[in-house]
Amino acid sequence: MTAYANVASATPDGDWSRGYGHMMWSGGHGLLGGLMMLVFWGVIIGLIVLGVRSFSGRSDAPSGSSALDILKERYARGEIEEDEYERRKANLER
Repeated sequence: MTAYANVASATPDGDWSRGYGHMMWSGGHGLLGGLMMLVFWGVIIGLIVLGVRSFSGRSDAPSGSSALDILKERYARGEIEEDEYERRKANLER
């Protein structure tokens, strides 16, 4: 079995328009095709990363509880006494 490799071939007089042509000029996609392939795979990989982040349940956003809210919750649960609550609240409101 003989394997043949087809290369961009011009006729002996330099005519690239027949046959497969040269990739940069007439037959293929050249640099634009390579760039579009990179853009395509970049979009695919970006979508995968976004999907994994959204389904992971991890959030980089703050929880929204301020220190004063946490202090109020601790006082409401009875973890701290009223005098400690008032002292810490005064420190936080400075």
